[in-house]
Amino acid sequence: MRTSGLTTAFFLVLLASLTPLKAQQPAALLVDVDHRQQTGLNGQWHYIVDPFRNGIGNQPDKPNLNGYAKNGHPVPGGALQEYDFAQSPTLQVPGDWNSQKPELFFYEGMLWYQRDFDYQPKQHIRVFLHFGAVNYAAQVFVNDSYICQHEGGFTPFDCDVTSVLKSGSNFVVVAADNQRQVERVPGNKMDWWNYGGITREVSLVEVPESFIDDYSLQLQKGSENQLSGYVHLAETGADQRVTLRIPELQIEQTADTDASGKATFSFATTGLQRWSPASPKLYNIEISAGSDTLKDDVGFRTVEVQGEQIVLNGKPLFLRGICIHAEAPYRSGRAWSEQDAETLLGWAHDLNANFVRLAHYPHDEHMTRVADKLGLLVWSEIPVYWGNAWTNPHTFDVTSQQLHEMIRRDNNKASVIMWSMSNETPISPERTEFIGKLAGLARRQDATRLITSAMVIPHRHAGDKTIVMDDPLGQHLDVLAYNEYFGWYSDKPSEISQIKWENPMHKPLIISEFGAEAKGGLHKEADYRFSEEYQANVFQQQFQMLKNIPFLAGMTPWLLMDFRSPMRQLPGIQDYYNRKGLVSDKGEKKKAFSVLQEYYGHMPQ
Repeated sequence: MRTSGLTTAFFLVLLASLTPLKAQQPAALLVDVDHRQQTGLNGQWHYIVDPFRNGIGNQPDKPNLNGYAKNGHPVPGGALQEYDFAQSPTLQVPGDWNSQKPELFFYEGMLWYQRDFDYQPKQHIRVFLHFGAVNYAAQVFVNDSYICQHEGGFTPFDCDVTSVLKSGSNFVVVAADNQRQVERVPGNKMDWWNYGGITREVSLVEVPESFIDDYSLQLQKGSENQLSGYVHLAETGADQRVTLRIPELQIEQTADTDASGKATFSFATTGLQRWSPASPKLYNIEISAGSDTLKDDVGFRTVEVQGEQIVLNGKPLFLRGICIHAEAPYRSGRAWSEQDAETLLGWAHDLNANFVRLAHYPHDEHMTRVADKLGLLVWSEIPVYWGNAWTNPHTFDVTSQQLHEMIRRDNNKASVIMWSMSNETPISPERTEFIGKLAGLARRQDATRLITSAMVIPHRHAGDKTIVMDDPLGQHLDVLAYNEYFGWYSDKPSEISQIKWENPMHKPLIISEFGAEAKGGLHKEADYRFSEEYQANVFQQQFQMLKNIPFLAGMTPWLLMDFRSPMRQLPGIQDYYNRKGLVSDKGEKKKAFSVLQEYYGHMPQ
């Protein structure tokens, strides 16, 4: 069946003809996909908007029959026969639908994507349909079959399509649903645009029948030369030989898999140059097992907490940071390309930053790849944001799934030094237990990195100038992080320097958000809100306060670039943009950019 050839069919009839799998299939997750052999499926995809979800019905693992079709053909006189992918408009993939079509600017709900592609199956080769991300829930169909589903709008997934591909013409259909719901993650309210659709790259990935689906190789904590890790082979068992090579270090190590398909490595090196912001050294590594070979570019470094300091490669390091949303520079919409990453992280580098907080969800893999190359340390976060359904089992399941997918994708990125569990969650026993369990999961999956969360300032009495960092969530964290907006939402700019901080948990502190809004090009007196001068003054006053915090280990002001938000509506000023960026949505650097740039420039590099 080639959908572009259907002239009287409609998408519900198409789906009615699909043969559902016996059980709903979860998506797989491969690592290092960008170093695999791929066939790109980016480009123009046909789409049909489905605000009433007629195409999927009440059973998520089956298409909706509802009397509309029999044996794949329209019922005479039946409803909805006017739907036709071949005659439908197109959207660019990757890309969100909100920024591409004015009529979809505010749309939240289900939308169906479709495209044709040609493929020639190969013997002894498995094929996965790879999605960098689909926001929020995705259901994937290829030819006559329902393939897999995925929930979570910012992490990758892979659908095994080996058995359903045929020689020549094929088609793929994706139901994307970005409807906000309280049990989803994030929940039903967020201060950023809920960009819907296939927002990151799509490709077919070819692997052998037995292949490397996961690996990790890290420099052990406290060591300068001891590397350890594992390689996992899918579709195999014990006694399969795995070879690991690092040609530049003249290393070749072998190990055999156990019954689960896992081979472990631990060995000393000589001449290892550790990765750091000053020297972001990457090594080419090669992993071979049977007919499969995987290559990657990896840096080796250690990160630890010692008292109230963050220590990189055994030396204390102050994190000169900036927060970044995945907003596309210049054009707006969801950022997804290597060029987007180079622009955003290039601005961060221009600030003399050595650290970026990628808020409030895992960003595209291009961001962590470019950060590896530029020497920018990374805080990566899952979208547990504001209020969530803390006691809902599904909410915890999908949160832990997104945590796992974030860690597995970026486990071998030297730039990533922190996994963040949440942002600005209100204090309650249920919330603390929920996030505490996530922190435990993160440590079991990756013991080499630090765990943090962005918390909010505890309640302050009127006139109180002392902040006591006593959020009970802190007991589960390696690094404390607090968001504060002194000079914008509370306190006058002139009062900021009077504020004191107390640290009863004696852990390192990052001020994970501070700032003020400024409309790019609006120049007034320093007390005029939304002017560039007001924003710059808030930064200067913040610096006076921050220099008096002895346990301060870093800061990530909010934020690098303006981003769209439905909450920010002030006409002529915000116009649906949060204006706290140091760079406008048009790429114009505001006065505060040079203020922060100079401040960081005078710090030890």
